[in-house]
Amino acid sequence: MMHLRAQHCTVEGGSYVCRYGYNGVCSSLPLDGVSDRDYEMHVNRCHVNQQQKESQIKWSVFSAAQNLPAVLNDPSRAKQTNFFTKKWGDSFVEQQSFGTVPQLPEIKWDHFEAYLKRIGKRYRIHTRIAKTALPSGGDGDGGGTSSQQPVVSDRLPNGAIANLKDIPEVFLKQQLELHSPASFGAVFPGISNEAEQAKQSSRMLQEKLSHYLDIVEVLIAKQVAEKSSAFFHAMTSQDAIMEQMREAATHVSRLRSRLKQIDDTMVRESLQIISLERIRSNRNIVLERLKLMSTVHQTQPMIQLLLSTQDYVAALDLIGTTQEILSQELVGVHCFRHLPSQLSEMERLIDKMLTTDFERYATADLNRPFGESPEKVLEEDKLICIISGLLRKRNLDFIDTYKEEAITTVRAIVKQLVIEVIASSDAEVCLTGAGEEAQSLSLAEWIVLLESATGTLLKLLQRVRAVHDVMQQTADASAGKITDDVSFMDTEAFLSAENYDVAMARLASLLQSVCNYCHERCANLVSNQSLERSTVSADQIAKLTEIVDRFSDGCERICGIQSAPLKLALRVQGTRYAQKFHAERKSKLALLLDSERWKQAEVPAEFQKMVVHISKGNFLWSKTIQQNGTPIQPPPPQAVLIIDGEPFALVGAALLLVQIVSEYCRCASQLPVIAPQLARNVIDLLRTFNSRSCQLVLGAGALHVAGLKTITSGNLALVSRALQLVLWLLPHVKHHFQSLEPNGGTSTILTGYDSIEKDFGSHVKEIENKVLAIVCNLVTGQMANWDARPPVPSQSFRNISRQFVKLHEAIASILPEKQVATIYRVVHKNFKDKLREQLLRNNITNNGGPQHGTVVSELTFYMETLRTLKAMPAEELRDETLDDIWLK
Repeated sequence: MMHLRAQHCTVEGGSYVCRYGYNGVCSSLPLDGVSDRDYEMHVNRCHVNQQQKESQIKWSVFSAAQNLPAVLNDPSRAKQTNFFTKKWGDSFVEQQSFGTVPQLPEIKWDHFEAYLKRIGKRYRIHTRIAKTALPSGGDGDGGGTSSQQPVVSDRLPNGAIANLKDIPEVFLKQQLELHSPASFGAVFPGISNEAEQAKQSSRMLQEKLSHYLDIVEVLIAKQVAEKSSAFFHAMTSQDAIMEQMREAATHVSRLRSRLKQIDDTMVRESLQIISLERIRSNRNIVLERLKLMSTVHQTQPMIQLLLSTQDYVAALDLIGTTQEILSQELVGVHCFRHLPSQLSEMERLIDKMLTTDFERYATADLNRPFGESPEKVLEEDKLICIISGLLRKRNLDFIDTYKEEAITTVRAIVKQLVIEVIASSDAEVCLTGAGEEAQSLSLAEWIVLLESATGTLLKLLQRVRAVHDVMQQTADASAGKITDDVSFMDTEAFLSAENYDVAMARLASLLQSVCNYCHERCANLVSNQSLERSTVSADQIAKLTEIVDRFSDGCERICGIQSAPLKLALRVQGTRYAQKFHAERKSKLALLLDSERWKQAEVPAEFQKMVVHISKGNFLWSKTIQQNGTPIQPPPPQAVLIIDGEPFALVGAALLLVQIVSEYCRCASQLPVIAPQLARNVIDLLRTFNSRSCQLVLGAGALHVAGLKTITSGNLALVSRALQLVLWLLPHVKHHFQSLEPNGGTSTILTGYDSIEKDFGSHVKEIENKVLAIVCNLVTGQMANWDARPPVPSQSFRNISRQFVKLHEAIASILPEKQVATIYRVVHKNFKDKLREQLLRNNITNNGGPQHGTVVSELTFYMETLRTLKAMPAEELRDETLDDIWLK
């Protein structure tokens, strides 16, 4: 089939014409040709797979399976070229019989008898001549052949032997050119000498030429004598040859008459049929060309019709096909000499028309009012036609054009919204720019503007995404990526892979650029002073965060990308707000600490409610002022703050510190974007409280700042209790900020809270050591003046007991019982150490003497004082014998 297609087939105007047959004409296929598929069916049916019986096949020269040498060598042997015959001989395979070939008669030995007789006779004569052609002067067998073949001597008249080598080569040349000086000089040497010498030379030359002539005659005679039998045989057979020539002439004349008859009866008519067929084929070709010219002539009206129906791709395809036909099949046609330039101009006009229509469509689509379905495409069929035409022209700049138009629309929408909000506001502003106008708005108006802008821009992004999807689908269909949706596009793929990749990259950039620009415009609305120049409520912060998150999530859902400008702007503003928030509360705390007189304050009910909610991990509690429209009377203040069943006696600064920290946590919950910064600010605030309280109490700074006369143990206990309240509050605050982090908190924040917890614990220990130092110093001073003598109890022991009672009165109502017991254990141990030293100094021993009795009485009074105070557990006091004060 491949051979027939390559060697016996021609393609004319897209039709396949079969040439396999007599004189290159196939009788079973139309002369005007068929399609490619019909041609394959014709070859399979008529030339390849013929299912006829062997007896019905009419043998012709095309039926031959072997070449002529193979047939002459062995017609009955099949031609085998496979592996078995190559290695093991022809006898390995079964022989195939080809039957009788009518054009080749059966050849027998009788056909060669006449030839052998004729040639054999000549061969015998030739052999006999070769045997008898011996030298004439010899003896032996020469005389035996004299009767059959005359012997001619090769000697000259003078007795010399004739030899052809004696003749100069110049006389043996096929062309003797005497006009050549060299040849003339060789034939006539000495002709130019003097007259006498010239005569002698002429006589000598004549003798030489006569001698050369004799040699030639002798040799010719010898040759004729040797070939005389063949010469006479040829003469005798001339009559037979003439007879054969007359028979041959008769046969030739008869053959020519028959050929003329065949030519007149068969060949001429057939050739005339072929000639007429060729004429008809040529005329059909001319007719097809005329039809093609008629079709091309209708190209311009058809293009106008296609453009009126907005079928730009078909119009461009028609222009391209027509230009290809004009450059290939109708090249040189004079009437179409101006048509290519006209088509090129029309193609440029269509390109400009497509660009203008797309710009007009983009403007109309992006600036139309937002209805209930903003994602619906305006005139989708028209958009598909325009985009298909632009892709067919490989004009991919329309994507950038749409992106620029979308950005312009975003700018116009934001400006219009700002103008509307300012027009509805009472403030008098100068309309100079969107950024300055937004700065003049109040915080509530600014939030309304941002909410309206983000909602409108989300609708615009949905509209851009819808157009983007149509562009992408059209590009997929143009590149052959969509094959199942036949209703989308019914033309063949014309967009190359390279242009398709460029279009996809620009479409991705379209969404990303428009989305980023929307974020940038919204970020510009967040003015530098919007969160700093007014008091921000929790509801406003929550509303602002909700707007930003909703817009960011909507953009990511529509465009599939995350944009950071708006969140970054919110983070910057949040950072500034956090700095202002922290600065205000840090300054407030500093003022509270400076004015604090470190006295126990009453605890309002709202603080008790606040602590209860904090213990449950809820920092977003609110005051209940009314219930069912009726004002609620708050409960009376309490003396202490109850936390997990434990009372806390606190100063006012400590209560306000808890409230301030609660405000930090509440703000972080409502504005998670600045939660890490607020967490660090809380650490800074607590460090400030810790350091300032240490300066005021332990460092006695309150004496100058608040006007205190002295720093008492009660003041120290209240500071310690405030620090313990912060230590209780720290885990709740830490857990709250950890819950606001996406990854559960950062290591920096955790380290900061661990560090501040250690600082507060150290401060509590320092305060406890300060209280112990005050009591221990008093005990040491009193014991230094004590001696074991009446009266009992002595004044030193009375002073020690009185100091223990004052200490207990100062710290018992403030510090927890465990801490009070711990302090008194240390004080008691210090008392025993000082008493032991004094006994050793006074050389008083446990000997039952009067001094020993005095010491026992003093100790009895001391222990009775401790039991009365109940500062230590009763079990410890009951088991205390004070025997360890005596040295053994």
